[in-house]
Amino acid sequence: MKNTYFDLIEQSFYFPQEGFDLRDGYLTFHGVALKHLIKKYGTPFRFIYLPKIGDQIKKARNLFNRAIKSHGYNGRYYFCYCTKCNHFFHVIKEALKHNVNLETSSSYDIDLILELAEKGLIDKSRYILHNGFKTEDYLKRILRLYDAGFKNSVIILDSMSELDRLERLMDGHKLKLGIRMAINEEAQSAYYTSRLGIPESKIMDFYHNRIKTNPNLELKMLHFFIDSGIRDSLYFWGEFKRALKLYIELKKECNNLDSFNLGGGFPIRNHLGFEYSYEYMINEITGAIKDDCVKENVAEPDIYTEFGRYTVGESGAIVFEVLEQKKQNDNEIWYIINNSLMNTIPDAWSMHEKFILLPINKWYNEYGRVNIGGISCDHSDYYNSEDLNQEILLPKYKDQDKEPLYIGFFHTGAYQDSISGYGGIKHCLIPAPKHVIIDRDEKGNIVDHVYREEQSAGDMFIILGYNVQ
Repeated sequence: MKNTYFDLIEQSFYFPQEGFDLRDGYLTFHGVALKHLIKKYGTPFRFIYLPKIGDQIKKARNLFNRAIKSHGYNGRYYFCYCTKCNHFFHVIKEALKHNVNLETSSSYDIDLILELAEKGLIDKSRYILHNGFKTEDYLKRILRLYDAGFKNSVIILDSMSELDRLERLMDGHKLKLGIRMAINEEAQSAYYTSRLGIPESKIMDFYHNRIKTNPNLELKMLHFFIDSGIRDSLYFWGEFKRALKLYIELKKECNNLDSFNLGGGFPIRNHLGFEYSYEYMINEITGAIKDDCVKENVAEPDIYTEFGRYTVGESGAIVFEVLEQKKQNDNEIWYIINNSLMNTIPDAWSMHEKFILLPINKWYNEYGRVNIGGISCDHSDYYNSEDLNQEILLPKYKDQDKEPLYIGFFHTGAYQDSISGYGGIKHCLIPAPKHVIIDRDEKGNIVDHVYREEQSAGDMFIILGYNVQ
């Protein structure tokens, strides 16, 4: 009896599972026939399945609202989308259909919001949270947003000197402020204080001496964010409780303070065995805020989150064809794909981020251990499992097979385009793959179209200046 790839997956994980199933031996993604897309567009191509964005937003919102109701919590929940995670118009437009608020990170984000307002896609009552280092240009653009009528813009101060710059520019504006609390980062060998935010020990004096004394400034929000994410660990709960304690101390001094911002950090599925109880974590967070506020006799704050990766990560994927299998020694097999992994999923080599890797076809072939290599000349252009101490197992195939092996990296919708420099120059001048958008029409039928064709030599030569006479 053959040990097929299908047998392996079925015995190792719950399968089919959310988003992944087989149809006539070929993988589907949220009901989308990947075989059809390969025949229609060829490979490689990246795609984004827009309905998944709304599903993620609704899931988080429903779980927070359920926890609020369960605990008798006297505050509201606000979902903010973190624009830096994926700036594409079709992505933000899809998120805005679900009434999200937005979070910005740099000055051009403000132009993006003004563009959305001009198109009638965002109303001026939305909360716009401004994070990141506030250069003078960034602050000027935020003030333009106030002048345009966005009165719920909240400038989250990342350092005390940002207020110096802001006060020189504000010219009578009445502004809403937040303060980001610096957290103790969890490093491999020790803890260190993050460069982001204001140290906890300085925040109370900063509020009393710099914010409370200015009648045009209103402290509305305390913000904290754990880079390793919202997870059930002693480290997360320790930093969370420290921030909550500071919020309560500030609230006793500041009536306008009414918002507690958890930042981002919800994980996404990066393997088929992923387990994480969103419901448990949301319930515990909401209950802890409620309990501590009641104990200290202060009103419960509105809860804000700034989910980026969680919102769009699971909507994206990239499909490749295996061009060649190389046997480098008796035990080591390389599958060479028709693009560069460094260019298309840069987090995989720069941060050792893992993504769900699955074959599109040949599920009923025997499987074997392999490494995945790109076609660039760089030795780092590969994907394997050395950091997880587990093997990459994929179907075996024969070189003379009529149909090549196709593989997909899934849940790549966050950060990969911006980090790789979408539309720019790629390593070894390997072109950026075709970009496909997938949606559903009013009747629920799948619709797809090409957003941008594969990058051409001419595209790159224009950027490199070869068209200059």
